[in-house]
Amino acid sequence: MGDHLINTEINAQRIATVENCFGANGQPLTLSGRVLVGEGLLTKVCRKKSKPRMFFLFTDILVYGTIIIHKRKYASQQIIPLENVTVQDLPDNTDQKNQWMIKTSRKSFVVCAATPFEKADWMRHIANCIQQLLEKTGKTPSTDHAAPWIPDKMTEICMRCTQRKFNTVIRRHHCRKCGFVVCHSCSKQKFLLPNLSSKPLRVCTLCYNHLVEEKNKEPTLEKRADEVTEQSAMVSSNDEDSEKSSDEEKAHQWPGQDQFFSTDCSWSSFHT
Repeated sequence: MGDHLINTEINAQRIATVENCFGANGQPLTLSGRVLVGEGLLTKVCRKKSKPRMFFLFTDILVYGTIIIHKRKYASQQIIPLENVTVQDLPDNTDQKNQWMIKTSRKSFVVCAATPFEKADWMRHIANCIQQLLEKTGKTPSTDHAAPWIPDKMTEICMRCTQRKFNTVIRRHHCRKCGFVVCHSCSKQKFLLPNLSSKPLRVCTLCYNHLVEEKNKEPTLEKRADEVTEQSAMVSSNDEDSEKSSDEEKAHQWPGQDQFFSTDCSWSSFHT
């Protein structure tokens, strides 16, 4: 997609324009082989309320930012590598129309287009760029995605204990693992989620218990792997002893005869 625009002056000018709109606080976007496929205004569903954001689709990345002056100045530049992106269609509801989800390992969120046609156009172009990028790099589609945060307005009570009602005293919090809106009592624990941050993050009690359980299983699995390795080594050692005994027997039974050596060839399976 957009291969005919690679290394063309018009593509370079378009990318330079986007760079200038983000100013000195934005990251450079010019890269050899990169093409600006399209751009447009989408509504991003955020924690407190939906907000307009300007999106730019390139052949290898998706960029969006806050609108300061339309087509002139944007802020809070966000860059998402397309190789980590998956798009998921979502049905319309009473609050949101023409919506779909952009899923990545670090963050997942819902966006809405102005019309069904624009939604279909965005989803198709993003999916095509992802497919072509994966074909070029030889990588597999990403399957590890962060949970999207449930908007605050979707619930008035904690989604875990279902008892505490949110108010000025009982504040809303989000579990970084499942994205549920929970109270402080149901999200006191923190856990390290490497895909999201280098520091432990707030998680709800249910997710915390599941994460701890999974972590406790890891040493058991490693121990079993070590046992299998030891057993394989013992079998190999026994085979060598057996072969050695057999050779000694043969040498004893047929003295003076020529000795024959055979090389054992084992099959190796390489995973690519």
